[in-house]
Amino acid sequence: MWLRVNLNKRPRKRLRSSQQVRLLVALLAAFWFSYQHLKGEFQRPQALLVLGGATEREVFAANFARKHPDLPIWVSSGSNPEFAQWVFSEAGIKSDRVHLDYRAVDTVTNFTTLVDELRDRGIDSLYLITSDDHMRRAWIIGEIVFGSRGISFKPVAVPSGREPEPVQKAVRDGVRAIVWLTTGYTGANLSQARIK
Repeated sequence: MWLRVNLNKRPRKRLRSSQQVRLLVALLAAFWFSYQHLKGEFQRPQALLVLGGATEREVFAANFARKHPDLPIWVSSGSNPEFAQWVFSEAGIKSDRVHLDYRAVDTVTNFTTLVDELRDRGIDSLYLITSDDHMRRAWIIGEIVFGSRGISFKPVAVPSGREPEPVQKAVRDGVRAIVWLTTGYTGANLSQARIK
C-alpha cells in the first residue's frame, strides 16, 4: 500500500513542475513583449520601413516622410522601382533617402531580409508602415524578427477599407518567424503557392 501511494505522488509532482515551467515561459514571453513595446514607445524612430504589397502604402509613406525629413526610408518589395521613385520624388523626397529592396517575397521575408542591414546601420527603432488590415500579422512578425536584434518599431497603419486578415495567417507567419529565428529558414519557398 505504501509503495502505491508513493508512486501516485510522483506523477502529480511532475505535473506541477510541468505547469510551473509553462507558466514561467509564458511570463518570460509576456515580459519580453512588454519590454519591447515599452522600449519602442520611448525610443525616437531613426528610419521608416514600408512593407510592399499595396501602392497606397508607398504614397502614404511619401507623405509621412515629409513630416520626418531626417529619416531614411526603406521600401521592402514594393511597386516597381520607377513608380516608387516617382511617388517619393513627387512628394519632394530626395532619392538618397529612399532605399528600395526587392529581396522579400512575403511578409516574413520583408523583415528577415532587412533586419541585419538595419541593425548594422545602427538603427534600433523605426516606423513600420503597412495597411491596417495587414498590421496584426506584420506586428507579430516584427516583434519576433526585429525584437531578436533589439530593434523596436512604432506601427503606422495605412487605411485600406478592407477587413483585417484572418488570425490564422498571423499565427502561421509568427511560427515561420520563430522557425527563422531558430534555424535561419523562412519557409518562403514552401508557402509561395499558399500565401497569395
